[in-house]
Amino acid sequence: MAGAAWYPIAASHDLPLRHVFHGQRLGREFAVWRADDGFVNIWENRCLHRGVRLSIGINDGRELRCQYHGWRYSNRTAGCTYIPAHPADAPARTITIRSFPVAERYGLIWSSLVAAGEGPAIAVLDGEKALVLRGIAVNAPAKLAIEHLKNYRFQPLGAVADNAAATALTDCNDLSVTLRSRQDEAETLAVFFVQPVDANRCVIRGVLDADPAGKERIAVFHHHNERLSALRDEIERESATQTAPQPIEPVYEPVAPELAEIPPLAPAGRSAALNVRVARKWPAAHDIAGFELRALRGHLPTFQPGAHIDVHLPNGLVRQYSITNAPGETGSYMIGVKSEVPSRGGSQCLHETVREGDVLAISEPRNNFPLRRDAVRTIFVAGGIGITPLLAMAQALHHSNLVYELHYFARSQEALAFPDRLATLGDHLDTHLDLSPAATEERIRALLSNYRPRMHVYVCGPAPMLDATRRIASELSWPESQVHFEYFKNTHAIDDSSRFEVALARSVVTLEVPPGKTILQVLRESGISIPSSCEQGACGTCLATVLDGEPDHQDVYLSDEEKRSGAKIITCVSRAKSARLVLDL
Repeated sequence: MAGAAWYPIAASHDLPLRHVFHGQRLGREFAVWRADDGFVNIWENRCLHRGVRLSIGINDGRELRCQYHGWRYSNRTAGCTYIPAHPADAPARTITIRSFPVAERYGLIWSSLVAAGEGPAIAVLDGEKALVLRGIAVNAPAKLAIEHLKNYRFQPLGAVADNAAATALTDCNDLSVTLRSRQDEAETLAVFFVQPVDANRCVIRGVLDADPAGKERIAVFHHHNERLSALRDEIERESATQTAPQPIEPVYEPVAPELAEIPPLAPAGRSAALNVRVARKWPAAHDIAGFELRALRGHLPTFQPGAHIDVHLPNGLVRQYSITNAPGETGSYMIGVKSEVPSRGGSQCLHETVREGDVLAISEPRNNFPLRRDAVRTIFVAGGIGITPLLAMAQALHHSNLVYELHYFARSQEALAFPDRLATLGDHLDTHLDLSPAATEERIRALLSNYRPRMHVYVCGPAPMLDATRRIASELSWPESQVHFEYFKNTHAIDDSSRFEVALARSVVTLEVPPGKTILQVLRESGISIPSSCEQGACGTCLATVLDGEPDHQDVYLSDEEKRSGAKIITCVSRAKSARLVLDL
């Protein structure tokens, strides 16, 4: 068959809740699984780490987890969301399982090797309530099974107990055989599809054009199971007398972006690789608007909890917003936007100008605030709109039954954003309303007072709250490596009056950074590619490694320990105390 042909790979009843089915076709193996949102995934049956079969993995309803080393892959996108051996890092977007087109029709799961239309159209089954028979595995070539199916005889519905029906062949091709059985007034049409598993193996999948109820349904299953089993034995006896065909060698191909519907990696800078439509806009809380962004076609790229996107606004501004929905909910991105007064133009544009149906340009997700899933207990501390990345994290841990608590500080009940999602967290959520700064610090101190090894705290919100939480954690002997934070903006005054040299070790180039210009600007003017997002020292996207020299840190992304080490620098705001910096660029 041509690679563009649609073929059955499983029956819908092969995919019960949270199951992974081992599908096969012409030597290829597939992991077939249905997510809780109803989407059926057909993936190449191997983990990208060590090649272990994903069909023995764990389907948690949103992600598929490899049983060997625990790598997780997301519903719809097949992108890697978590690597246990590197719990503090967000997996690269290019770590993606090869996936295949899918259609669910006539009670069967269909696929093809390449995208080819919307799936099979079987005219004789359209509009009918089909009954899918049990698949019959046959140790024989598919072509031989087709030849024998032409002579298959069965009784129609309503006359299953008899043996006097006339069965006529009405259609036949390389994939299927269509038969019609009649006895008096009873008539049933059956289409038998042959799934070629290997050169010498296949599966017969039958679909009847009607579905009886009660005892007759059971009788029909028994009738066809008995007769198809006898047909299988007949086919296998003939196959045993023939020369066995050469086995088909499995084919493993790299994932092509156009097949995975993942845009190519964007060029460095604040690029907008994706176009999305505002599918929904709603009041998520007082002064907070929620936006659901959907791809114009295909799937959006994989994201992990803590990821953000750059939104390129109609007024020319670029703003960063955290993705709020949980991993595996890959049909859309949800963001929350607080109305800032006074606004620099970003929130005002989204609140007042952008409407449902509008098309926006956004970047692919970036994650400089990744979630670890190996903590004995995780504490989330959110202030105001700082709930957005932490809500995604909390939903991920909640779905995996891991130990966590989410503390949400807000001015009032009406200011609590995304109440529908908060409600799903149950007793893990604790709200703290209308507290003074002093009372907020006192409450945070109480929350962090019982530190144990392998506990982690994540905090996001207003800068004073983050500063206080980091200071309190230090006073209570929390290791810096276990205190994670994300600032929405850099409130520090930037001193850009210095002049210094930057030597790029890999490029063998030395550049001068004059007063009034950043390292990032000078690099770009010289044609050196480096990614960026917020460009104010808060997100960490433009991070570079320092090989020599003393940085002048002016960002809010690096921890105090990282700043003291002098090994990293945020190139959009930080400068040099020494006359020269050597960067690993």
